[in-house]
Amino acid sequence: MDPNNNPPVNNAASAKPSGTESAATLPTPTGRPPRRAICLAGGGPAAGLHIGALRALEQNGITFNNEGDVWALSCIGAWVGIIYNQAPEGKEIETTISFFRDVFRDDKSFKSFPMNTIFSTDWAGNAEAMLDFMLRPTNYRNAFLPREIMRAFRHTLSAIRGGSTMRLRKSSDEKGEFEELEFKDFSEGDFNRRVLNDLLAVHPAVRFLTAMIYKSKVDGLSRLYYPDSSFLNNINFANVRNRKSFIYYNAWNLSRQELVLFANDVEKKFTPPSSAKAPVVGYKPVSAASLCACSALPYIEQTVTIDGDIYCEGALIDTVNFENLLQDNDLDEIWISRIVDASQVLPPRNLHDSLANLCELFCATVGEDDVELFKCRLKQDQSPKWTKIKVIEIPVSSTINFEWSHSNLEHGIKAGEDAGKRAVEQYRQKIATGERVITPPVDQEIVAKRRNLVRQRLIQAGRADQ
Repeated sequence: MDPNNNPPVNNAASAKPSGTESAATLPTPTGRPPRRAICLAGGGPAAGLHIGALRALEQNGITFNNEGDVWALSCIGAWVGIIYNQAPEGKEIETTISFFRDVFRDDKSFKSFPMNTIFSTDWAGNAEAMLDFMLRPTNYRNAFLPREIMRAFRHTLSAIRGGSTMRLRKSSDEKGEFEELEFKDFSEGDFNRRVLNDLLAVHPAVRFLTAMIYKSKVDGLSRLYYPDSSFLNNINFANVRNRKSFIYYNAWNLSRQELVLFANDVEKKFTPPSSAKAPVVGYKPVSAASLCACSALPYIEQTVTIDGDIYCEGALIDTVNFENLLQDNDLDEIWISRIVDASQVLPPRNLHDSLANLCELFCATVGEDDVELFKCRLKQDQSPKWTKIKVIEIPVSSTINFEWSHSNLEHGIKAGEDAGKRAVEQYRQKIATGERVITPPVDQEIVAKRRNLVRQRLIQAGRADQ
């Protein structure tokens, strides 16, 4: 059952556009079909929005499969774009949906096991790291600190002696306000801090185990890239390399402190951007390793080593490298699918929600800022190559959640399809007006639904009345 009460999506292959529906028949001034780019940004469990948008565009004759077309990708957008382009021709949407249904978890299982099917623990790697930590004599040197233990003991006695006076304190919970007794000079916050610093921080066993957890040679909760992984080896990168369109995504090289662009055509001319936040290098070949690197969000996923260098997610630095998109390609239209937005972030009910909010809130704001900066740059530059470009924004649905569940995937596909149709409608209305940036108006019905979802989440979190 969909938690947002949305109807299930039809997973049938996308329909072919009719001649009257196609928006792709509008030629450029030179008479050729427009060269288009599709930008698919990051957003993890909101991936369904990308799939639905691609389906809607395809159904309306807007594709990105011709020579001169470009796929500019990052994070989960790279996974959607690569899976789409490695699929047999004519079965792209069907194949992409099938792939992500294997990544997302069945709703019944997800309720008590709230994670996707691929962020697995590296058991052997973790065991090796723990053994390495335990066998290093230097790791035992600071486990037992007699002076710190004595200091903690004195602090504890002082706190007990000074906090013996009682007082009434007003407090509240989901049932309302109430009064309770507490030590006058020793609050709940003081107690928790004393436990942390005067009990846990000086206990030799706790110190050693804490150090082993945080300082072993493990840099992520999960590991995605394995050279012999059947999950990765089933991705047909040869098909990606043989596509007519140019496809690229980015990853951050931690070893060299530079952003690297991986592409299906490494012979394409690369222009070092003049206003980049960090050095940019391109183009290197797409592969399973680089695809995992482009989505290796620090702490959540382990870094990926490629040719001796350590990589993590590139969208943390630049969403889809808009400057290279403009400089290295001759485009007429740029379609932008940004699937996460600050309005999607709801009050957390638990640690699962809080971790999702941590990952997606910065992704939403960084992506939005990059798009806005790109639009400003595009409007200010008056060179003929850039003034002819039209930017079409696909609206971000604010009714999805950040769960790796089948219902959220299906709802995302349906919401993405609706967003894609709205973008096409605005495109048709304004393509002949000379307007360079086409953004569909805010759907007030979706805004109202989102407010209701916020209200429901507050009630579930015990922070609002029914």
